[in-house]
Amino acid sequence: MTLSSYSRLLRGNRNFRLLWFAQIVSELGDWFYSVAIIGFLLELTGSARMVALVFLFQMLPQTLIAPAAGVINDRLSRKHVMIAADLGRGVIVLSMLLVRSRETLWILFVLLFFETVCWGFFEPGRSAVIPNIVLAEDVPGANALSSTTWSVNFALGAALGGFAVVSLGREAVFVLNSLSFLVSAWLIWRMRFFEPHAENQAPLRARDLFNFSDIAEGIRYVTRDRRMTATVCVKGGIGLMGANLVLLPVLGERVFPLRLGNATLQQAQTLGMSVLFGARGIGALLGAFAAAGFAKSDPTRLRSTILAGFLLIGAGYVALGSTVASLAAAVLALMVAHGGASACWVASTTLLLQQTEDRFRGRVFSAENALLTLTVAATNITAGHLMDLGIAPRAVAVATGLVILVPAGLWFVSNRSDSSRTPSSQS
Repeated sequence: MTLSSYSRLLRGNRNFRLLWFAQIVSELGDWFYSVAIIGFLLELTGSARMVALVFLFQMLPQTLIAPAAGVINDRLSRKHVMIAADLGRGVIVLSMLLVRSRETLWILFVLLFFETVCWGFFEPGRSAVIPNIVLAEDVPGANALSSTTWSVNFALGAALGGFAVVSLGREAVFVLNSLSFLVSAWLIWRMRFFEPHAENQAPLRARDLFNFSDIAEGIRYVTRDRRMTATVCVKGGIGLMGANLVLLPVLGERVFPLRLGNATLQQAQTLGMSVLFGARGIGALLGAFAAAGFAKSDPTRLRSTILAGFLLIGAGYVALGSTVASLAAAVLALMVAHGGASACWVASTTLLLQQTEDRFRGRVFSAENALLTLTVAATNITAGHLMDLGIAPRAVAVATGLVILVPAGLWFVSNRSDSSRTPSSQS
């Protein structure tokens, strides 16, 4: 895909253009309000563990809801599912204005849980409709554009979110995010496309949402091939750096506040956190382009890219915790680390698409996502607990970099073992 190809796709395909605009609007709003929530929690409690709980409530529901979300998106109109999810998220985020004190924090966590449940229904539908709205030859480009858009939204939303909180106030940011979901729902409502999967379907019954036989079949499919099993686990390995979701806010607050003009200490802390998250997004964007340009679709290069990506994650976080002394140096270290993570992500996704039969892809990627969310949730809670016990955030950063060497080593051993096998033993 060239730049002109992406331009042609956006200019010539109204449905994809509307879906892409909906993604931009809702994801930017999400990162705006994430910065507001994290800053509010640190101001109210001063607890890293509470920040970790936020991300726990934004991760585990994705794993819990995946089976039911898959069934619903395969039985009902995905367009209608996405619109309902967006409307639900708009109401939920607006309701967060009710949280104003430590005594009402429980409301925030309940709302975060249900907002993530809505995301769990929306995201599979968004991915699944792409083949229905673009030509077959444009599917790779549409997926690539969606992935890079996420990285850009992360960088811009996280970076601008801190400035929005400082200049507009926390309540205004919540209102803006709520409106972003309503705009997203309106854009998707304007899409016009055929959904053959929903034609002549039997009525959806409640018990259909709890049928796990298809998932068991997918597990057997993944575990029968050692190479596929290793590739499915790559994103679980990336999830071991999930401590960054609680580590970066704490570093922004305690180590790298950004003082601009007459900003108060609290505002400087919010801005520092925002810049660190923005650096993560920029690194992810650069890593995705670098991986795609180097590895393309070559399996050997894809496997090498994954190993290199793990090593870059480790180097970036060890540097963040041990050598950097300024915000600019921290930004560079994070760009290296998350560039490596993004390279791993792109390369492992491409490998899985090559290795997996079409009828199993949904279940394979669901299993991959479940491993990712579980490891992110576990490392978040662990990092938050350690920092609340008095462990310095820099030490947690170094530990994150060293832990990543475990999946790096396992990936190296797995691929070295596969390369030493003879063709007859692989048949």
